[in-house]
Amino acid sequence: MTQNQIIMTVLAIMAATMLTRFLPVILFGKSETTPKFIDYLGKTLPYAAIALLVVYCYKGLSFSAPKDYLPMLTAGAATMVLHFLKGNTFLSIGVGTAIYMLLVQVVFK
Repeated sequence: MTQNQIIMTVLAIMAATMLTRFLPVILFGKSETTPKFIDYLGKTLPYAAIALLVVYCYKGLSFSAPKDYLPMLTAGAATMVLHFLKGNTFLSIGVGTAIYMLLVQVVFK
């Protein structure tokens, strides 16, 4: 990168960072209570994001052979069951990923 490109990149990053820090204060002021709309988004967006990720993960699922669908469905089911039992997101995702990798790389070569 040239010197001018570096300066422009740093300025763009700085402007984007400042915008994300100052915009909420500009839009909502310094009130003590959180606006109802932001509370609503805080409650619904995490579930919407997870649903979007699940749809994205399963969109290319092929049922032509067990090795194509069994690891993914097994790991997904294990993740759900573990999350309902323990309620720990990191544990659920970690164990589900480990199960999927084990099935794909060892069991269903």
